[in-house]
Amino acid sequence: MWFALMESSRSALSSILAHGFRSFLTTLGIVIGVASVISVVSLTEGLSASIGQQIQSLGTNNLTVRSYTPLEDRMKGISARLSNDDLDLIESRVEGIASITPILFAHRASQVKSGSNTAFSQIFGTTYAYQDVEQLYAKKGRFIARSDSLTRRRVCVIGETVRTNLSLPEDPIGEYVEVAGEWFKIIGLLDSKGKMLGFDQDDLVILPYKTMQSLMGNQRRSDIQIQLTVADQAEMENVRERIRTLLRAEHGLKAGDADDFRIQTAEQLSETFNNIINTVTVVVGGIVSISLLVGGIGIMNIMLVSVTERTREIGICKAIGAKRHHILMQFLVEALLLSLIGGLIGLGLGYGLGALIAMSIPSFPPISIPLWAVVMALGFSGLVGIVFGILPAAKAANLDPIDALRYE
Repeated sequence: MWFALMESSRSALSSILAHGFRSFLTTLGIVIGVASVISVVSLTEGLSASIGQQIQSLGTNNLTVRSYTPLEDRMKGISARLSNDDLDLIESRVEGIASITPILFAHRASQVKSGSNTAFSQIFGTTYAYQDVEQLYAKKGRFIARSDSLTRRRVCVIGETVRTNLSLPEDPIGEYVEVAGEWFKIIGLLDSKGKMLGFDQDDLVILPYKTMQSLMGNQRRSDIQIQLTVADQAEMENVRERIRTLLRAEHGLKAGDADDFRIQTAEQLSETFNNIINTVTVVVGGIVSISLLVGGIGIMNIMLVSVTERTREIGICKAIGAKRHHILMQFLVEALLLSLIGGLIGLGLGYGLGALIAMSIPSFPPISIPLWAVVMALGFSGLVGIVFGILPAAKAANLDPIDALRYE
């Protein structure tokens, strides 16, 4: 059996090389299909790995609490909010919190000016605890202090992108910028954190929390975000459930009512993005895999032509003692080799195409091809060869040797 398999492989390779250009055109569908699948998978896997690393860098013991309003309620003008009372409740009633800070975003004005230069940045107010929660510290100057918030000082801390966009000096401490029509003194320049999910983490202006409240005006209608770190990661779920129970009671929600807030961890955020990426990968992979089907049909057509061309050869083989399974194996191995060769070529092209696309997109992470994708691509190629090679191989094996020898 082993000898028959080796002879079938040798004969198949000889036939493929003898009709090189025809063999290439035959496998073109397989090549395109595998290359498309591998390039898509490599790009999405690289993106997924990069997103996972960036999200984990936010801290595995971080919790973010934000308000949530369903679309139908927003259409009715109903808006859920988190208030300072919610912050005080969590801070005083929940044990196991290492650091907690409110964040109040500027919803109206995101314009920052310095002289004749203008930039649009993310502006928000927070407390001194923000640097501990986000692990974000000043590389020049200092971060916002508790006294800055209590006295509503007009000071701010900026990111590197803001400094660049406003053409400020490398050490901008002591410079003034205009925010919401008022002048703020720069007291700190933050360490650069780069981009995450396309969002520039250095394009931000941080004000003292109570200073931001005074700029926003109506504090009762303000909606804050609460970020905190849990002292013991093992207690993460307990802290989360305690916060949920307190907020539901504070907001007067009854049993069966949906939460009007969301409590999110870095792990949940990572899972959400991975689910989205995996769905995109499956959908796009399924679409481009149609070309594998087209390639399989091409292989079957060429193998049927090959059977017709080699009818006399088949008759001679049978006349000198070749069994039905020998002929079946010979043509089936040839179809399998055609598919696998196309799969290997497609694998190389897919990797190169994915790498080329990744390099052409600024800040795109390096591609990554998981082992399962390689095995799936080659396995599916081989399966296509077997499935679409069975009919021509069976036709060849079933030829009557007398009729085959008489074939012109």
